Amino acid sequence: MNKYGQAAIRAAELLNAKEASTPAEAWETATIEIFGTSSSQSKGCPKYAFLGLCETGRVRGVKAGCYTQSKQNKGYALKALELLDKDSTLQNSPSKLWKYVMDGTQKSHNSQMDVVLALWNSGYIIK
Repeated sequence: MNKYGQAAIRAAELLNAKEASTPAEAWETATIEIFGTSSSQSKGCPKYAFLGLCETGRVRGVKAGCYTQSKQNKGYALKALELLDKDSTLQNSPSKLWKYVMDGTQKSHNSQMDVVLALWNSGYIIK
């Protein structure tokens, strides 16, 4: 699991332990713990995938709400969950999952699938 996956799990832990009041605060805390204050810590794509999942109430222990304006990264994350619901063999390959999410569009993923898979494989996704 890469560091963005670790950050997603840590952020979910913080929210479930009531050590963060919002998903954005939890993500900020988790990424600072893992990356320090660097450009990796502020990378948007994995953050918005996490916030998008929280927004829809799919992250265990997090109430649905308005947490992001990113439609694209939220959409990628939700599409990934749909695919995982249909084919759990995708849970071990972020690149393969991304390929299916993109459905023929050539675009590099920026750790959105790492966030989704870390939460999925750790039991933080409500199915």
